Amino acid sequence: MSASTRKRRWLTICSITASAALVAIPAGAAPGADSSPFGARTLAQLAAAREQSVGAVSPGLAAEDDDGNEADEIAEGAAQYAEARTSPGVVAPGAYGAAWASLTKLPGTGGSWRHVTDRPYDSDDPRYRDYASNSSGGAGYVTGRMAAMAADDDGYVYAGSAGGGVWRSRTGGGHWQPISDRLPSQSTGALALDGAGRLWLGTGEATTNADAYLGSGVYLLSDPHHGTFSAHTGVGGDELESTTVHHLRFGGGKVWAATSTGVWSHSTKRLSGPWKLEFAPNPEYLPGGSKADDESAAYKNIANDIAIDPKDPGKVVLAVGWRSGDDYNGFYTKVNGVWTRITSGFGDLPTDADGVGNVTFARSADGSRYYAIDQSPEQLNTNPDSGLEGIFVSKSGSPSGPWGKVADYKGLAASGSALTDSGYMPGVQAWYNQFLTVDPSDPKHVYAGLEEVFETKDGGSNWSAVGPYWNFGFPCWSIDPTKQTGDCHQTTHPDQHGVAIGRYHGKSWVYVGNDGGVYKRPLTGSQDAFGHATDWTSLNDGTMDTLQYYSVGVGKDPTYGGLSVTGGLQDNGQSVLRGNDKVMGSNFGGDGGDTLTDPANGCNIAEEYVYLAVQVTQNCAVNDGSWIDDPSKITSYDVAPADNATGEARFIAPLAADLKDSSTWIAGGRHVWAQTHGYAIRSGDEWKNVHDLGAGRTATAVASSGGKVYAAWCGPCNNQGFARGISVGNADGTGWHDIALPVDGTVPNRYLSGFAIDPKNSDHVYLAVNGFSRHWTEGPGAGVGHVFESTDGGTTWKDVSNNLPDVPTNSAIVTPNGGLAVATDLGVVYRAPGRTKWQRVGSLPAVAVLQLKLSPDGSTLYAATHGRGIHTFKVRDCG
Repeated sequence: MSASTRKRRWLTICSITASAALVAIPAGAAPGADSSPFGARTLAQLAAAREQSVGAVSPGLAAEDDDGNEADEIAEGAAQYAEARTSPGVVAPGAYGAAWASLTKLPGTGGSWRHVTDRPYDSDDPRYRDYASNSSGGAGYVTGRMAAMAADDDGYVYAGSAGGGVWRSRTGGGHWQPISDRLPSQSTGALALDGAGRLWLGTGEATTNADAYLGSGVYLLSDPHHGTFSAHTGVGGDELESTTVHHLRFGGGKVWAATSTGVWSHSTKRLSGPWKLEFAPNPEYLPGGSKADDESAAYKNIANDIAIDPKDPGKVVLAVGWRSGDDYNGFYTKVNGVWTRITSGFGDLPTDADGVGNVTFARSADGSRYYAIDQSPEQLNTNPDSGLEGIFVSKSGSPSGPWGKVADYKGLAASGSALTDSGYMPGVQAWYNQFLTVDPSDPKHVYAGLEEVFETKDGGSNWSAVGPYWNFGFPCWSIDPTKQTGDCHQTTHPDQHGVAIGRYHGKSWVYVGNDGGVYKRPLTGSQDAFGHATDWTSLNDGTMDTLQYYSVGVGKDPTYGGLSVTGGLQDNGQSVLRGNDKVMGSNFGGDGGDTLTDPANGCNIAEEYVYLAVQVTQNCAVNDGSWIDDPSKITSYDVAPADNATGEARFIAPLAADLKDSSTWIAGGRHVWAQTHGYAIRSGDEWKNVHDLGAGRTATAVASSGGKVYAAWCGPCNNQGFARGISVGNADGTGWHDIALPVDGTVPNRYLSGFAIDPKNSDHVYLAVNGFSRHWTEGPGAGVGHVFESTDGGTTWKDVSNNLPDVPTNSAIVTPNGGLAVATDLGVVYRAPGRTKWQRVGSLPAVAVLQLKLSPDGSTLYAATHGRGIHTFKVRDCG
């Protein structure tokens, strides 16, 4: 299996600069060839994939040296999301803030959005136990990635999502309400309650994750029980705009922020005035510095956490460093008033640059102990099993140590973990998955989050995997559709990011946030014989929809009437909402990419896993799991074109059906692929290679109408020699040619993200262009404009952006009345037929909309948001 096709099938992430294992089902795999409970997604395959990839550079990364030399292809998918928004150069701070200000000033269309996915999403829905699903894994109700948590002793819980804002519960979890919708950034980096009960929010998710967005600064709610965040609640000046915030810590009358541009501090009493830059290891790479436009600038001043001595707040230790390794990585403290790298006296906790990566600190309430998780760049780049250096404790209570190791990945694997196979063990994604907290009433009672949730009650001598990765592989597991997970107890969704301890009705609870939302259990809960918790509760009750959709599909429900709505999600598979459903189900596992749905039959679905690993079903993938004993009962099929196996497709690759013939599909990798069997396709061999875009090139968008095909490509796709283009031809393989895009900037030298073909005339087409204009992007040919129009089949183009804000544009669609709707990183805009000016469609929060589709009758616009679920808007209300 090629390097670029390896990815774990369930619970994956898309990182901007990340590493993990890649496993994909081989194209054309025979149905039922693997009768294991996870089909082709076994941990053994996953482990073997990662073991082969360590120390290698995938084809898509060869031209992109970020000093990390990441082996695992998730780094490729990660970089791709950023490439679309930054190539061909570096984007200056303030771009998103300016775009949001412009967008909110646009005239509105009237009308309002309707939330479609405002109901629970059951990842264990027993209706969908086909081999490509992970139903029965044990995560239960899920929602989108949660980056940070906070909780108090009055039953209030605060959850900060990756792309859908901050949410509040007054009932110890559940019955959520959004409290940050008025902010220009809905990406959460950190949440923290100070000693006065005030809630601090650091925007900009800091997991170095592909779909993580920069923030707009730090905000404060003095009365978090009742208030909501707004621009007026901002702290300091604009120093932290366009950064990510990993942690907020308090000490000495200051709030400290570990950010992507170093460590900053601000008074907790006087909230006006600028933030103070405490330490940046490479200040010349900061905005305004001599190397600010260097391609590696974003990785040169990453701060991960701050540890403050509870006995002497003047003693502070900074954990600084890029998780893939850099010369500046290490721990720093002040010596004679100067921040100085710690080189000795730390005990077991490494101090060398190769041993210090992503770090999280936690201290006990009584000041007697400090704990730390350390991810090692050296382990990440050389150890196929794990990137974890270990978990450590300072029994002096001082962050200055000495530190002793209390856990390593092998010990954690033996504590009831589901990750016990060589090649994929606890901490394999420690650069991405980390949390740490100490029971306020017991300094030896600690919760640690990696891929799984671990607990120790004796200071680290013994650990239990209280929240295992999944229940597959355990003796208690069963695919029985009458049971959620056989005799196993519910676990949490994997990939842990945030944790908090709070009280509700006199009882203490631990709250964890991960790629599937929020879960809780009693702080001193119960465990079974394997060390697994028996008392996890999902708090993803449908009132907090932070689902991160890449795509949406809509078709008539053949069984229940109404519509079937489906969509591909970050790390939460494919959701399906049938015509009579009160709860959504998951019929495919993994990262869901693009989606095709038959308008006439919403159970005819094609779901794209990463790198064009396309699967198809013609019954919504309804299955009771009987395929385990009888492979002929499988109802979904692997139909990936060959670029999946060679790794020559993007992480989220383009897939489209012809506007005039829904049986003709187009897929794009290095090649443009076509198949004419529609949802009856059963093998990847049925795809025909109709055009070779060329070595080093890969498709970024495809569209077809009446057999005429448009394909946009990039190659190289990063800011080192970025190039883009358009090829046009026919689905039968004839007439293919490259469009000579003019060098005068008519079409900017930026990522081409989508086509919208006029259904009445296939030569009339619109082009959506991502990224920011040359005002913000320092790169050759960045140009201006985001929407372009051609009336001659792409030969010539005209900029029709007009008053459209300078914001990354992801896709577009022509409405039945001849209008044009465009999806951007901050919402949807619309240009009415015969008009030249743009209007804002409704009033979504500042959330990215990645795809637009129409209902079968064309009356309703469906928007796949990457952080707030799926929403609809009546086309008639657009004007």
